[in-house]
Formats: sequence, C-alpha cells, structure tokens
Amino acid sequence: MRTHIVWDWNGTLFHDMDAVLGASNAAFATIGVGPMTMQQYREQYEIPIPRFYERLLGRMPSQEEWLRLDDAFQDRYRELSLACGLTEGVPELLAGWQAAGHSQSLLSMYVHDKLVPLVDSFGLTGSFLRVDGRSGPSGGQKAELLTRHLAALGEQVDPARTVLIGDAADDALAALHAGAHAVLYTGGSHTREKLEPVGVPVVDTLAEAVELAGSITG
Repeated sequence: MRTHIVWDWNGTLFHDMDAVLGASNAAFATIGVGPMTMQQYREQYEIPIPRFYERLLGRMPSQEEWLRLDDAFQDRYRELSLACGLTEGVPELLAGWQAAGHSQSLLSMYVHDKLVPLVDSFGLTGSFLRVDGRSGPSGGQKAELLTRHLAALGEQVDPARTVLIGDAADDALAALHAGAHAVLYTGGSHTREKLEPVGVPVVDTLAEAVELAGSITG
C-alpha cells in the first residue's frame, strides 16, 4: 500500500507565525500579560492552549478569561493572516508526492469552515484526499480529530503507513495515539529543543520531512 501523509496546516504548510504571534500578543493584553518576542513564544507555547495561558498567569484562566483570550486572538488573527502565505516550496512538494503515487490529506485545528476556502484559495484542494478542520471549541488536542480523520479515509490509507507532518509536539502525540508515524518541523510554533524530547524525527525543512516520510514507511 502507498504511503500517506497527513499534513498540518498552521505553522506547517501555512507560514502564519507572524500572525499567530501578533494575535497572541493581542490576547495577552486582555489579561495584563506583556508582549512576547517570537523566540519567547516558540520556547513557551504548548498544547492544549489553556495550559499555555496557565503558565503565563500562574493559574488556569477562568472561563470568562478564556473566552476573552480566544476572542481577542481570533479577531486579530483574522486580520493578520491575510498577509500570510504558504511555506516555501509547498506546491512543488505536494505535487511531487502525488506524482510519486502516494496520497496525502490535511488535518488542522483551524476551524473547518474557514480552513476549506483558505486551502482552496491557494489552489491546493485537489492535492488532498480529504481536508478536515476543527468543528468544536478551540484549545483542544489533535488526537481524537486524527482518529476520526483516518477513519473517514477508510481503506484508502493504512495508519501504519501514515506519517503526520506538523510543527507541534501535539501532532506527534496524536500520531502515536492513532497508530501512525510523525515527523516534526521546526519552522512553526515550537523550537527544536521543545520538539526533540517527543522522540520522533525533527527536521528544519518540509522537503526533509517528505523525504523522511517515504523512508519511515518504506
């Protein structure tokens, strides 16, 4: 059976870290936390997101604070993300993987109804067997979403020959939960130092990630 890649979107295929940082700093301001630099953000960020805010505050945010944080983040992200584009080389990587006879899909924690038209605006929809985003509340983890995503793909893919490529430790944990493999990319939300302890391959480019995906399951 062919090898299947499940791609993450934000911070992986979609190079949106400037928008994420700007939106996060807007959210921090609602709870009296000062702005972070990109390096500080990548060193401290973690999923689930409420735990990230707990670290900043020294306590878990109240429900009211969480809603305020999330609203501020989403509002600012919508504005800033308009200036963001694909990570360098993405169209060629997706086309090359497809041309080699393999398959790929997209799974994101970004809200589904906004993800689908965004992916389509870059002309990428036809590259994927399936595109799934989040349909429930924000702030969760990817494991259950990945299990449902793979189940929806059915016999088209084998989890044992599937590699999730993402930028967060949570991506690797989701893959392990679903019986799949993972490769983590350092160009997004986490530093290499945050990714390496997870125990899966860590790479600096998506081209390296694709090459590894083929060898892991080959």
